[in-house]
Amino acid sequence: MTVGYLGPDGSYSRLAAETFKKDADFKEYPNFPKLFEGLVSGGCDYIAVPIENSLNGGVLQNIDLLQNTNGIIAAEECVIQIDHRLATMEGANLGEIRRIYSHSQALAQCAGYIARNFPNAELVATASTAASLAHIKSKTEAGIVGSHVRCAGFELSPQNIADVTPNLTHFLLVQRGDVTSVKSSKKIFFSATCNHKPGELLDLLALVRSMNMTKIESRPIKGRPGEYRFFIEIEGDICSQTAIQVLKNVQNAARSFKILGCY
Repeated sequence: MTVGYLGPDGSYSRLAAETFKKDADFKEYPNFPKLFEGLVSGGCDYIAVPIENSLNGGVLQNIDLLQNTNGIIAAEECVIQIDHRLATMEGANLGEIRRIYSHSQALAQCAGYIARNFPNAELVATASTAASLAHIKSKTEAGIVGSHVRCAGFELSPQNIADVTPNLTHFLLVQRGDVTSVKSSKKIFFSATCNHKPGELLDLLALVRSMNMTKIESRPIKGRPGEYRFFIEIEGDICSQTAIQVLKNVQNAARSFKILGCY
């Protein structure tokens, strides 16, 4: 059993992968599109994917990849506590930091700290938080990594530098298959579009009123300006007759419909 994750080792995605399948083999990928490609091609059996952060909201690239990739489904979820630390070369003077590397999500989640302490620093996005260390070449450069990261020659700030705590990221474990691959669930995640008419979305949401809706998010539909796809998470067992009927009703009423996860 192999679980793919956004590398390198030390990334939060690796932590999530280990949380899902601690005894698995792990395989790193350089970016999220390659991660999804690896799953579809059989390069790994599962992938650990961040889907939402409690500070920044949905991880839009992964929402789109989950929507646009056929033959896969999210089957488990976990929440990882995010603890960002400033990483510098040993002996660095913080007053001389001129460039900070990290994943775009981490840079955004620490924006206030950076503005207060390094107002003139150049911010450079990297593929992951852990990948930022490889870019640091001098004592005038820094990165933002997880508190669990340990690397010779680097020091981590003693405190969490995120602007708000707790800072949590919701991960999904995605596998090949479809809804028939899942035996039971506590939540169901699906997407739907509706006709661009007054009351259409309200009518669609009314069909799930018997189940607790835990999330709704909209994304523009590429190539169709002014039209949106809605991503909805509800509580329920995918195998229950109630859920089966509700989803059937939504599918019949929606212009398009896709189950993305049952976990």
